[in-house]
Amino acid sequence: MDTHEDLGTGNGHSWFGGHRLRPAASADTIRQMLRHELRDTGWPHQPVLPAAPMAIPRTAYAEVFRVSAALIELLRRTALEAGPTTADRLKAYSMPASEDRLWMRDPFIEERYADSVVRPDLVIGPDGPQFLEFNVSGALGGVVESQSRLAVWNRLHADEEGRTPYRSPNPLAVRTEMFRSLSAELALAPRVAVVGSSRVSGVHPRYFEMEADYYNSHGLTASFFEPEELHRAWDCAPNLRHPIGLRNFTIPDWDEAGVDTAPVQDALDHGCVLVGTQTSTFMHSKLTMGLLSEGRPWMTEGERRLVERYLPWTRILSERRTERQGRQVDLLPFVLANRELLVLKAGLGDCGKQVVIGRQVDQAEWESAVGEAVVGGTSVVQQFVEPQTCRVALIADGVDEPYEVDVAPVLGPLVFGGRPAGMFCRFFGDGSAGIVSVRGGRASSSDNVMVAI
Repeated sequence: MDTHEDLGTGNGHSWFGGHRLRPAASADTIRQMLRHELRDTGWPHQPVLPAAPMAIPRTAYAEVFRVSAALIELLRRTALEAGPTTADRLKAYSMPASEDRLWMRDPFIEERYADSVVRPDLVIGPDGPQFLEFNVSGALGGVVESQSRLAVWNRLHADEEGRTPYRSPNPLAVRTEMFRSLSAELALAPRVAVVGSSRVSGVHPRYFEMEADYYNSHGLTASFFEPEELHRAWDCAPNLRHPIGLRNFTIPDWDEAGVDTAPVQDALDHGCVLVGTQTSTFMHSKLTMGLLSEGRPWMTEGERRLVERYLPWTRILSERRTERQGRQVDLLPFVLANRELLVLKAGLGDCGKQVVIGRQVDQAEWESAVGEAVVGGTSVVQQFVEPQTCRVALIADGVDEPYEVDVAPVLGPLVFGGRPAGMFCRFFGDGSAGIVSVRGGRASSSDNVMVAI
């Protein structure tokens, strides 16, 4: 079977390569399989779906994960050096009081497992990959979604011996190994608590249960716990305890839904190790990207070049002078005068919330947003990156055959315990670019998994 199409120079930016995978079934079959796999999870209906996995060259795939691992380590060091203690870091980051909770009693354990679950977000700019932000949280999206997309593609594209014409890690298989390693390192039983709440808008119990079921069928013992049930993870016979687990929630989401975090603190106080720990919030903050982009005194020449190559220019917004393309500038006047070159981002925020793209607003709106941000002191400005495109085959509701669109994908490499775990990607099916959030985003926003060929 001829599985690849040679697009030559018709595949957009050269980084994406010149080949893609052909659709392996009818549009209706693909549509039904993709929707069935993510049924009853709360994942929103997408009228536009992929017709095949997105494929890039192995060299490009390896580059993303190689650079991700290096930048995550630099991000971790930058966040931890902000202060010797949690209290010092909270002050340095001007963290909201709502984030000062759910700490482990052992500060070493708290710091060690902050980066257990990470998903950078990057786009392909004119000169290649550019990392726009780092999602550092047990609740980051794309894991169950990528697992589900990959399961469909593997069934459709595998030959009689189960071999596929592409390579991709299995996200939950890698997470299983992460928990197995965590269990061995801490000498704790490999019993995993998946902690979340279906009371959060847009999330159903099956979303968490799919992950627990996978662990149970691959050598771990796992259960999904709503917070009011979490006492059963530690207040029980020793052989029934779940001493390790996943914090599959964010404090802001639970606060908005009226979900009490006190049961999680009780579990932590009784020795449960839930990753990523609360220290992940410092790594997640875009202020850390600003500090890293500006350079740290301990960085080597190689590390500085890596950051300059893969991070767009990012600065914590304040009234001060800073370096810009080899010269010193007054930051605030520069930002106000160069709206079309910049993006304004709050230090904390998810799903594209609290992000202002300068070229998408008028000057008055920009000046107002910048004025509010500089008073708060917890925002960054970042060089706008023009996303490059690749050509993909899509299927849409009411359409019988796949059709081609040039899309500008946002890539989300999943990194669990330092291991590559697959690549989630999102895009607008109408070919436009911008802030892509599948949950609560535009009707044309879609997702897929990216594989190596």
